[in-house]
Amino acid sequence: MNSSRPYLVNALIDWISDNDCTPFVVVAADVVGVKVPADYVESNRIVLNISSRAVRDFGIADGLMTFDSRFGGSPFRVVVPLDAVIAVYARETGQGMAFEVGTANLRPTGGATPDQGSGKRPTLSLVP
Repeated sequence: MNSSRPYLVNALIDWISDNDCTPFVVVAADVVGVKVPADYVESNRIVLNISSRAVRDFGIADGLMTFDSRFGGSPFRVVVPLDAVIAVYARETGQGMAFEVGTANLRPTGGATPDQGSGKRPTLSLVP
């Protein structure tokens, strides 16, 4: 059978958006194929706002999530293999779902250089 992750990620994004909340994804930046701005990576993780107001040309196909966004005012094409998605959650409520990230696709060098950020972490809760 095909992986259920693309379907689940899509469904979660739709569910969060349908409830007038902001969908965020947590991505493992050290997975092969992830293209995100390294300045925004902290502890090999990046949290991305994927609401329709924050991104353009959003799509999920062929095991990839892709979109255009701006970081610090500069445009950036984000590419995220779905295997690198750690969680999808609503910013306002913290409700969402977490996923396992396999170690087979991790970069040997440890990926992007972590930033010294605010240390804030998103919170997740289980969806009943």
